[in-house]
Order: sequence, then C-alpha cells, then structure tokens
Amino acid sequence: MKNITIIYVSESALPLARTLQDVLKNDANVEICRRHALEGRWADLEAVVFIGALGICVRTIAPLLKDKYSDPAVVCLDSTGKFVIPVVSGHVGGANALARSIAETIGGEAIVTTQSDNEGLWALDTIAGQFGWRTEATPAQMNRAVFAFVEKRPTALLLEVRDAGTAFLERTRPEHVQLFYKPDDIPSGKFGLVIAVTPRLLEFAGNTPVLFFRPAVLHLGFGCRKQCSTEGIPEYIDARIRQAGLSPLSVASIGTIELKKDEPLLQALQNRWPGTRTEIYAADTLAAIDVPNPSEKALAATGSAGVAEAAALQSAGGGPLLIEKHKGKLTEGNDFTFALAQDAASLRLGHIEIVGAGPGDPELVSVRGKRFLEQADLILYAGSLVPVELTHYAKPGCTVRSSASMDLEEQFALMKEFYDRGQLVVRLHTGDPCIYGAIQEQMAFFDRYGMRYHITPGISAFQAAAAALRSQFTIPEKVQTIILTRGEGRTPMPEKEQLHKLAQSQSTMCIYLSAAIAEEVQAELLQAYPPETPVAACYKLTWKEERIYRGQLKDLAKIVRDNNLTLTTLLVVGDAIDNRKGLSRLYAHEFKHLFRN
Repeated sequence: MKNITIIYVSESALPLARTLQDVLKNDANVEICRRHALEGRWADLEAVVFIGALGICVRTIAPLLKDKYSDPAVVCLDSTGKFVIPVVSGHVGGANALARSIAETIGGEAIVTTQSDNEGLWALDTIAGQFGWRTEATPAQMNRAVFAFVEKRPTALLLEVRDAGTAFLERTRPEHVQLFYKPDDIPSGKFGLVIAVTPRLLEFAGNTPVLFFRPAVLHLGFGCRKQCSTEGIPEYIDARIRQAGLSPLSVASIGTIELKKDEPLLQALQNRWPGTRTEIYAADTLAAIDVPNPSEKALAATGSAGVAEAAALQSAGGGPLLIEKHKGKLTEGNDFTFALAQDAASLRLGHIEIVGAGPGDPELVSVRGKRFLEQADLILYAGSLVPVELTHYAKPGCTVRSSASMDLEEQFALMKEFYDRGQLVVRLHTGDPCIYGAIQEQMAFFDRYGMRYHITPGISAFQAAAAALRSQFTIPEKVQTIILTRGEGRTPMPEKEQLHKLAQSQSTMCIYLSAAIAEEVQAELLQAYPPETPVAACYKLTWKEERIYRGQLKDLAKIVRDNNLTLTTLLVVGDAIDNRKGLSRLYAHEFKHLFRN
C-alpha cells in the first residue's frame, strides 16, 4: 500500500491511530482523518483503516461501495486494537494482507473470512499481480472461476511455461487440482475448471470455464525507417501476434538498436503495451547475434544484420524465435520490421539443479533447496554423505537414487535421461557444492551437451563448526581471515598453497578431508602456529552422531587417532576458537549510525 487513510470515530481511538501512523509511515503515506473525510474522496483512496465498531464502519462505507475492483481496501479495528477485520476488497484491494500486517504489528488478531484464505487455496483474483502475469478474464469470468475453485470442483492446471509463479502453483497445488503440461493431455468433460498459464491462445472443447493467465515471457524486437509513421503499426503487430496463436498480453519487453531509441514507433509500441520493459542495445551487441534472416542493407545502415530478430533474441536470453522477421509497410515510405522470441528461462525444458544439502542436519537445507527437492522428478544424492531424510521431501513418483555405487558415466547417463524428457533433476551434494563438491566434471558435461543447470548454495561444514563451537571465526584486530583448505594426501596441493605457507598468516584455518593425515597436518601447522594454539576436531557436524574434540595444536594428531575420527571430520585451528576477548568494533560508538533508521 502506498497511501493509507486512517479514520477514527472517537477521540479515544486517536492514540491507536497515531501509533499505526508511526508504524506504517515507513512503507506508506499515512493520514489521519475523521469519518466525513471519506465523502468525495472515495474513488481516489487506496486503503482505509477504520478504528471503531464494525457496524459504524459498514454504515459509513455502504453508500460509497461500487465493486471490488475499484473500491479501496477497508480494514476495521476495534478501539483497543484487539481485532483487525478486512471489510471489503480483501483480495483484489489487499485488505486481507493489510489486516494481517497490522495485526502482527500491534499484537492483534486478524479476522479473515475469505474462504480461499482460510482453506489455503490460491487467490485467483490477485495471483496475476503477484507474479507479473496478466489476464483477459472479465470480472464476471473471474468470479465464475473463483467460485468453481473455492467449491473445490475438479480443476485442471495447465502450465506451459516455467517461472516463479508456476513453481509456486506446483508446490502448493491443492488436492482437487490435477497438473498438466500439455493441453492435449487434459481429458474433455472431466473438469469443472481449467486454469492455464500460457502465452498461447488455446481453445478447449465443451463449456468448461477456462481462466487464462498470461505470463510475461515474450520479447518483441523491432526496426523501422527513420521517423516512420506509427499509424496502425501497433495494431498491425498485435494482430500478427494473435495470428501466430500467441497472446499480446504476454509481451514482456520491446527492444531495438540504440540508433532507433528516439523513434516515434518505440513510444507508440510502449503505449500499446504499457508496463513492458524497454531494451535498447548497442550496435555491436546486436551484431554479435546470428539471426536466421540477415540483411546486407540492414547491416550497412545499422551495424546489425537484423535489428528486429537480434533484439528479440537478446532480450529473450537466446530463447527461440516464435515469429521470425516480419516486414511491414502500411503506408508508402514507412517500412518496419518486427520479430518475437520467447524467454529462454521460461521454456519447459529439462533442468538440473545442483543443491547444497548442508552439513548433515536435514533442517539445514535452504528453503530454495527444499523446494527443488519437492518438485524434482529425479533426486540423485551423494550416498552416505547426505542424510537420506532429505530425500523424503520428494513428491510421489519422483525417482530417488544414491550415486554411491555409480561412476560418473552412469550418473551422467541417468541425469541426461530425465533431462531429455524435459524433467527436473536435483543433484544433491553435501555441504555447499562449491567447496570440495566434485561438481566441476559434472558442469563440464552439462556445458558440453548444452544442458541448463544452476547451483543452489548450501551451508558448509566450516559454518556449522563455528556454530557448534560457539565461536566467531573473525576477531576484530586479531583474526580477519578464514582459510578453507585441505592437507596434501593423494591429491597434490599447489606449492603456494601448502599448509605451512598458509599457516604463516595465523588465520582461522578450516581443514577438510584430512583426518587420515593428521600427523602431517600437525607438523606443517606447527611451523607457524604456536603449539598451544586452540584446535577442534569436528566429526559429522550437525548429524546425530556429531562429536567435537577440543585441544591444542601440539595434540591434534593424538586427538584424531585416539578417537578414531574419519574422513567426515573437519579440523579447525586458530585463536578464534572460544575467543571472548575484546569488543566487536561494530558496537563501538563510531558505528552506532548503522542501527539508526
């Protein structure tokens, strides 16, 4: 909410009104008024917080109400602030969200009566705005869809793209909703509602209501003759997009070359599709893009062999052209071209997500990592290094395999099998996959075959060690560096990274994969650290079997040997362990400004 009007009935409510104003003013413009202030201003208001009896609130606003798409959000509080009640425009206007926000702020209770909210169902009338989608549904069509949905009639959910919104729908899908990725797979006559997130213009047989959401995944590129007349061109392009079976509501951006940034046609297209991004590209950027329909004339005039196609492809991140270069000339001398591409990230192709599982405790996987595990079609996890409990997040039908008995070729073959079917693969690694995670060979394979992948970081063992040791690994004016390394075993260390050289800084050192060579590690470290330097041997951090042994550097090898510690042990060395001396500079007087609003 950008503008909130607080209405109070009696003087006794004024202190609460002022408290709300102080709390809300950081996020919105807030004014405090008496009841009569609503008359004549209703149509311009965004949100109203009414402090007083609900009956008085209802009688005050009743003559002013029009419909939920134009009325402001209205929230009613009793004068004690105990109850916060959305009155009108709960979803569309945001009254439900505002009520919850106010209740959390003042310690009250939000009384939300919207059925979809109380049953955890999607708010179909606001979800488009939440995820940057659009819809051509009329208010009557939307109301019909909302009624069918909250009545829990069998619903088909068609997702033809991939974005944050579709991931949310997949993750939170109610039991009465069946998921589809292709319209031909939806059986006719089985469903009482179809919800489709797609840029395509589709038709479904029968009288089943269909609610279309148009994701912003299409990128328009254009070029034109200098000072081209704009008359009829936006409408012409709109019609050609529709003829291609696509919705113009899914246009996300309009792109062109820098040479054309001041052309009237750019403004005309922006007016046709308000809210779309404008992308202006340098000539050398577009010249580097291979286009299917190059033009020597365009190259000579602009430096790009195809401005429209190149701009569309660049904006789409290399996604496919859905409309190749189309030439138009509605009046003499007013030539123009346009092309349309789909955002590469929105394509429902195979995807591999390399997820950091954390150090061992299943609850230490990130929220993002957990969501990928819940959505995955294949989870390939690193055997005994990753708790099997993490794979219990898998959805029904997901294939779960341990990679412990598989060589790299077998792992690649399995992942590619699922990838080529357009499915989601989660490669689950212990800790953070970028630290001794052995992912370089896998990424090289993915790159070689042009496979899409991404890395979700995880909590590493060194962070778990700091928490378990209750230690800050950086101490002001004493230790400001943390070194993550390993001893030299079967894998040689670069000469400049040998332990005795790294130890010269006397930083906090976290040594991975080195319990088996503890004697050699100790000998190297003693060349720089004093023998009394604190050490900790941390075995299976955050697992149920976690054990931690403290001591001094001169006894490190004995600690490891006497307790039969294995490869799942992290060795920590440095004066930061258990250090409580000194005051953090963050709390010194000269840093107090960091905590002021």
